[in-house]
This record gives sequence, structure tokens and C-alpha cells, in this order.
Amino acid sequence: MARVTVLYFASLRDAAGVSIESVESDAADLGALYESLRVRHGFPLPIGRLRVAADGAFAQWSDRLREGSEVAFIPPVSGG
Repeated sequence: MARVTVLYFASLRDAAGVSIESVESDAADLGALYESLRVRHGFPLPIGRLRVAADGAFAQWSDRLREGSEVAFIPPVSGG
């Protein structure tokens, strides 16, 4: 079990109702963490549409979840 800080942006922030939260999870990796939070918050975006960062650097979905990490889920940004 690891406690991490999760940052949400754009549509994920809107769906979660918060921009940051502390989460305790037994997810094995960042992808499993996102999928569990997707179910909890009803995120519409599949994992393939997002980038993930851990502790300020882009990461891989298969990277292990580490105690105390700051994890950010970054949806695509549209501009105009």
C-alpha cells in the first residue's frame, strides 16, 4: 500500500471535483492507479489518451507506484 499525491488537470480536474488529492492505493503501477481512480471519479478518458508524470518527470504507465510520490495525470490540451 502506498500513499501518493495525485494532481488532476483540465477535464480530469472537473470530473474529480478537485485538483489535488492524497490517495492510498495498492496499485502495482501508475496505469493501475489511473484505472482505479478512473472508476472512482468516472473519468471519460482512456489511459491511451493521457500522459503520466511522477515526481516532476514524465513516466511510463508501467512504472511502479512509490510511497510519497506526486503523480500527475495529463490529458490532451486543445488550443485555438
